[in-house]
Amino acid sequence: MRHFGYLTPGQDGSLFARTPGPFGRDSDRSTLATALGATLYSPATTADYARRLGALMGQGVTSAVLCLEDAIRDSDVPAAERNVAMQLAALHRSGKEIPLLFIRVRHPDQVRSVVKEAGEAVAVLAGFVFPKFTAATGAEFLDVLAEVRSDTGLPLYAMPVLESPETIYAETRIAELLAVRTLLTRHLDAILAVRIGATDLCGLFGLRRSNDQTIYDLAVVREVIADIVNIVGRDGQFTVSGPVWEYFARGERIFKPQLRESPFRARDDLPNAVTVRTELVSHDLDGLLREVVLDKATGILGKTVIHPTHVRPVHAMLVVTAEEYSDALATLRLADGGVRSSEYANKMIESRPHARWAAGIVRRAAVFGVLQPDRTFVDLLDVEDVGARTPHDG
Repeated sequence: MRHFGYLTPGQDGSLFARTPGPFGRDSDRSTLATALGATLYSPATTADYARRLGALMGQGVTSAVLCLEDAIRDSDVPAAERNVAMQLAALHRSGKEIPLLFIRVRHPDQVRSVVKEAGEAVAVLAGFVFPKFTAATGAEFLDVLAEVRSDTGLPLYAMPVLESPETIYAETRIAELLAVRTLLTRHLDAILAVRIGATDLCGLFGLRRSNDQTIYDLAVVREVIADIVNIVGRDGQFTVSGPVWEYFARGERIFKPQLRESPFRARDDLPNAVTVRTELVSHDLDGLLREVVLDKATGILGKTVIHPTHVRPVHAMLVVTAEEYSDALATLRLADGGVRSSEYANKMIESRPHARWAAGIVRRAAVFGVLQPDRTFVDLLDVEDVGARTPHDG
């Protein structure tokens, strides 16, 4: 599959100087971690999930999670486990392309039970999400994963979620994150991304950000995000993925929208751009766009989402601009160090300090593409007929 797979060849050529590249469950770990993008969570009780996936891919979904944990009631767990097995079997029988699919489990034994009940259908899975992950509880999760990887011969990945008291409380945070990093390093090849469970972290302090705020406006959560990136994501071994955006419908606002009008001013080739901005603001997605920008600035790649309408805005913000790509290539060409002006003559390029940034841009460009010089994220949000053509339509 690839990002923006719903676009026609003509739309691809108009929007992208470099089209998004393909990826799948058998791609290398670095490519998959970069390609996760907006990961859509759904309750594991969703009865028609296998049928819905085709339509979701038509809306841009390329990674997804069926949740057996917080998304369902405790009393629904047995039925949800049976449903997961049924949905995996249906997906396996169909033989159709599906997103990178993960199961969020409650405890390590549930990994074994999912694999056992799924049988050969486990081959459609990309891995598992491990909630409430700590240095103390995480070892068993990862040992069980190693066991099922060995038994099945499949490259099943782990995505641990950092969301426990040990992770956020000031007196334990640094020691806990160092211990988590040591544990994850021992299982490096099996770790796809480290996710941040901001909802649980907020809950420990009785906090919830409003639709006018980003997660970075909540000081205690902002501090733990910085420390997670500092300790777990510092050298690029682990991709750190951004926390969920909780809003998807109009809410009461105190402050002005967080999305400037100027990028959306009508152009001859984008007559609907102003309408697109109005719809983003009315669905509280201007806050999501701002949070993704801040995620990227913090060193975070990808996002947990809970509604299909969140997918396109997140992916639009992850596409590499022509200017970013030009700067990255120029940086990597300066192999012997030094400083030069960018091709756009608006910034300094210093090769050694900017080298890791440039390498990250090139990796992101490979899976999300590079925009034409005269295109912006607005063009990606103004594409007509999105969802009318799914990847199964040919």
